[in-house]
Amino acid sequence: MGVPVSQMWTVAKYVLTQKLAGRKRYPLVLMLEPLFRCNLACAGCGKIQYPAPILRQNLSPEQCFAAAEECGAPMVSIPGGEPLLHPQIDQIVAGLVKRRKYVYLCTNAILLPKKSDLFTPSKYLTFSVHMDGQRQHHDASVCRSGVYDIAVEAIKKALARGFRVTTNTTLYDGADPASVRAFFDEMMDLGVEGMTLSPGYSYEKAPDQDHFLKKEKTKQLFSQILSNRKKRWVFNQSALFLHFLMGRRDYACTPWGMPTYNIFGWQKPCYLLQEGYAKTFAELMDSTQWENYGAASGNPKCANCMVHSGHEASAVDETFNSTKGFLASVRATLFRT
Repeated sequence: MGVPVSQMWTVAKYVLTQKLAGRKRYPLVLMLEPLFRCNLACAGCGKIQYPAPILRQNLSPEQCFAAAEECGAPMVSIPGGEPLLHPQIDQIVAGLVKRRKYVYLCTNAILLPKKSDLFTPSKYLTFSVHMDGQRQHHDASVCRSGVYDIAVEAIKKALARGFRVTTNTTLYDGADPASVRAFFDEMMDLGVEGMTLSPGYSYEKAPDQDHFLKKEKTKQLFSQILSNRKKRWVFNQSALFLHFLMGRRDYACTPWGMPTYNIFGWQKPCYLLQEGYAKTFAELMDSTQWENYGAASGNPKCANCMVHSGHEASAVDETFNSTKGFLASVRATLFRT
């Protein structure tokens, strides 16, 4: 099953409305983190390196709904941590679906077979399963053997029940392009709706600091992976963003496009950097010194970042910014070059 036409139309209408209103900064996807704790301890993750009292905290459903309504973005991504560990995650998802938000619940899928009965298949709900490559590579990435096979079985069962399922993949230095391309075949054979790709970001708190990609290596790696890509590969993201990863386009970071809300509040300036928090979304937008972030700012923390949470909204914005941008997006989508 492809992305529903209703979702594509909702996003297009939303972006065009922002354009017509003259808004240069607007949210596209709310990154909603209802908790930080996880049942894995991936070496490249900086989200779980908090003391126990913080890891025990959860956002309430009411806080999640208020954030979604305040932000107004048409899509909500629920990362973590592992969201399925939240005792009220079914209530959170149901409330967001009721509000007609397109929800991407990010999960490592370990708990998905047990928890899937809590949810109802809907065009508004997608399970986005963390898969970082073929079996050996994925298990090494999550620092536990057997997780790849667990996730594959969970994906099969979720698809059989009628759920939308995508995968999200983070690539690091040392990734084998041939293996990644074979992995894409495996995921398409499973029947997932689409795949999301991103280079890893060097979280300061992550245990492994040796395998994060520099910008030029990112472009080389993704060019090798995505050049002459197969028609059967479906990516659940902007084709122009894929060109950006390959070094064919250049985008400034638009961190407000995917704002983050978690137990501390609205995170400044983005999903990856933690340099303060705002109490409201309006405060986040008005008080953040956006010019201090992104590669063009000279901020060393941003120098090598090409992550989707900072740049995919930039690609979507270009698509609807002009006829030229729209035609470029159409060409990139149809010809898959």
